[in-house]
Amino acid sequence: MTKKIESFEDLLVWQKGMKIVRQVYLITRDGRLSKDFNLRDQLRGAALSIPSNIAEGFERASRKEYLNFLNIAKGSAGEVRSLLRVAVEIGYLEEPQYYELQEMILELSRYLSNQIKSLKKIPV
Repeated sequence: MTKKIESFEDLLVWQKGMKIVRQVYLITRDGRLSKDFNLRDQLRGAALSIPSNIAEGFERASRKEYLNFLNIAKGSAGEVRSLLRVAVEIGYLEEPQYYELQEMILELSRYLSNQIKSLKKIPV
């Protein structure tokens, strides 16, 4: 039996987004990445945008708006992946950390895609 979704906190995509925020904050609080304020702040902002947009869309009055915010969250996941790649390329992030986070974000992107597809299938 699946749990009834009563709030955005019940959504698996929101929970996974929060895990990514936590990981991004952990990797950006120390080391060289913590001192590159532009990259650090953009990475944190993009990560924060993922669960925030999921939550905001869920709280909106229409499915169309919710879908729009899910798409924005998916775009932010792509932005995080790109910024993490920059961080690894310039030596701020070790490859094992990068690949672990990349896998988490790719999984979240798949979940978001599936949620978007399923919502589009539901008749209005």
